[in-house]
Amino acid sequence: MFTGIITAAGTLREIQPIGEGHDMRLVIGVAPEFLAGAQLGCSIACSGICLTAVELNGDSFAVDASAETLARTTMGTWRQGGRINLERSLKLGDELGGHLVSGHVDAVAEVISAAPENASVRWRFRVPAELAKLIAVKGSIAIDGVSLTVNEVDAESFGVNIIPHTNAVTSFGTLQPGDGVNIEIDTLARYVARLLEFRA
Repeated sequence: MFTGIITAAGTLREIQPIGEGHDMRLVIGVAPEFLAGAQLGCSIACSGICLTAVELNGDSFAVDASAETLARTTMGTWRQGGRINLERSLKLGDELGGHLVSGHVDAVAEVISAAPENASVRWRFRVPAELAKLIAVKGSIAIDGVSLTVNEVDAESFGVNIIPHTNAVTSFGTLQPGDGVNIEIDTLARYVARLLEFRA
């Protein structure tokens, strides 16, 4: 479990095929202090994807990704040198600065636009219609692992505002219209929708 508060920006150093299939091992470079106290097998959210650390070094860690994960997230499009949002898993007693994020990606959304709006930037994203109905104005959403507040939503898109700090310390500073991002809707919305299915 995570909070959607990004604590480090990593850099993808290596992509290594595993075995004869389509699985991959990715080596991610990061500041050594991010890995302080980390143990083999710990969970790390990598741009919103909960992954298991299978190797730990002083300034890098490695994760394995199955073909399924590569196909259903943006991970299959990552390239060497790319920036990755990182967050260690939540511990009991930690400050919950964002919202509860599982690291289980619901879909890949497409960046539609980014327009200056006062001191921030209004970003709009296109999502599958079945997910758009689970997104609420002033509700929470995780985009590439970043906990954000929804400011607008319609049948197939939604918008959020990004302040300069978030733009500087996450991968938002590298996004362009047409890019894909990992989306995780609020867990509460998912369960409410499921309950309503039974009542219908």
